[in-house]
Amino acid sequence: MTALCALACANDLPIIEDAAQAIGATWDGARVGAIGRVGCFSFFPAKNLGGFGDGGLVTTQDAELADRLKRLRKHGGHAQYHHQEVGGNFRLDALQAAVLRVKLPHLEAWTEARIANAAGYKERFEAAGLGERLSLPARGEGRHVYNQYVVRVAGGDRDAVRGALRSAGVGCAVYYPVPLHQQPCFQANHTGALPVSESAAADSLALPIAPGLTPSMQDEVVEVMTRALSGSAA
Repeated sequence: MTALCALACANDLPIIEDAAQAIGATWDGARVGAIGRVGCFSFFPAKNLGGFGDGGLVTTQDAELADRLKRLRKHGGHAQYHHQEVGGNFRLDALQAAVLRVKLPHLEAWTEARIANAAGYKERFEAAGLGERLSLPARGEGRHVYNQYVVRVAGGDRDAVRGALRSAGVGCAVYYPVPLHQQPCFQANHTGALPVSESAAADSLALPIAPGLTPSMQDEVVEVMTRALSGSAA
C-alpha cells in the first residue's frame, strides 16, 4: 500500500481498496478501508464479519463522495421519488443489519482468535519440519486478520494433500483455481503469460482458520498434511 499510495499521489489517481476480506486489518498504523479514497467491505456469511446473506459497506472520508454514494444506493436520490441520477436499490436490508449489529461487538475477539490460530499453525508446521514442502502465509507489516489461511504446497502435491484432508474429514478449499487471464469470459488461455498467478492457482490451499478452531483440530490438520506430504515424497 505504501508504494501504491505514492504512485497514486504522483499521478493524481484515487485508490479504491478491496477490503472485502480484511475488516479489522491495519497497514502502517491505519485501518484498512481508511487508507484510500474509498474502502469496500463484504458481509457475505463466510467473511470475518458476516450476515445471513449478501451485503456490504463502503467507507470514505470524502463528504461529497459519501453524499453521492448514499444517493446511488437509493435509486439516485435522497428524497423519495426524486432522482438526481440513475442509481439502484443497494441498501442493506434490515435483517442483515440486525444480524451484523449483534455480531459486531464480537469481531475483535474473533479476529484475535484467528491470529492465534495462524500462530498455532506456524508453530506446528515448523515443528513438523515441512519448510521445504510448504510455504506459509507471509505476515508482512500491519495486522493480518486471516479471513483465510492459505498455504502453498510445493512439488505439484496440492491436490493430493487436499484429497487426504477431505478423506480425513478436514475441510479445505482451493480459492480461485483459474487465474483471471485464463477465465472463459475473456476468451483467452494465455498459459505462461502470468506465471506467478498461474503458480499460485496451482499450489494454493486454504486450511481451516475459524475462531472456533481448537488446538486438537489444528493438530489433526497438521498430522494429516504431514502424512500426505511424507507419502508423496516417498
